[in-house]
Amino acid sequence: RVSDQAALSCRRLQPTLAMADPQLLAALDLMRRMPPSRCETSLEELVDLVPHLTDDLLNTIDQPLQTAKDAQGNAYLLCDYNRDGDSYRSPWTNEYDPPLSDGVLPSPKLRAMETLANDIFEGYREMYYEGGISSVYFWDLDESSFAACVLVKKDAEEKKKLEAGNWDAIHVVEVRPLGPKRAAYKLTTTIMLRIKTGHAVGVHEGEMNLSGSLTRQKEEELAVGDVASHVANMGRMVEEMENRMRDTLQSIYFGKTKSVVNGLYQSGGAEANKKKDMLAQALMAEMGKRNAD
Repeated sequence: RVSDQAALSCRRLQPTLAMADPQLLAALDLMRRMPPSRCETSLEELVDLVPHLTDDLLNTIDQPLQTAKDAQGNAYLLCDYNRDGDSYRSPWTNEYDPPLSDGVLPSPKLRAMETLANDIFEGYREMYYEGGISSVYFWDLDESSFAACVLVKKDAEEKKKLEAGNWDAIHVVEVRPLGPKRAAYKLTTTIMLRIKTGHAVGVHEGEMNLSGSLTRQKEEELAVGDVASHVANMGRMVEEMENRMRDTLQSIYFGKTKSVVNGLYQSGGAEANKKKDMLAQALMAEMGKRNAD
């Protein structure tokens, strides 16, 4: 059963021969062309069309994170990495719900790291997100290597024109030792973002849906001391990756969308904006000449 977890990780982190299946490639290409806002519905319909590819599709296509509560009332996030059959393991109690007598559990060493990582990333989530839910799961890849998945979900509060919104972050880290004091880390991060806002111009009302996903990878070789150093290294990589991807979303995607939307609301349109920009550049150039004189 542990080998099943390792195989799952390899499917998510590395290309496999299964990807050569023309039907699977066509299905993934179709999913990329579907609206991200209806990802779950599109995936269900795709599974109905090609049921023999169900496992490959579910393991390859990222979906918005779902939440659950364990027997002690602790909230946690659901994903493929804490699933065994139809049951999901809580990172707080290390028990499956519904109960599973032979469910896959991390080794004692990994469980100690998992417990530490959940406590640390809970503080990270509160500091950066001021709410939401986080979960961290560890599993063995082989005798010396292991992997971890860091999940963060934050739903936005409805205010002003914001009707709905959520942020789902999935960080998968593969760790392979390079010696007694060094290890190679491979981080694969996927950010899924959804925003729904209302707009009104005069008597006309409408809404805007902005949704999509962004995936990035990073590899590093870092020094390792005790067990806690693995968690510290992964935390540093996750923090840097999230900050970089957040800046990219803010400056490129949101900035461009804001520019386009503002252009739609202006009566002059793009041509008028172009003339304003040219006039501003001409004035700046003239002022520069006068200052030089």
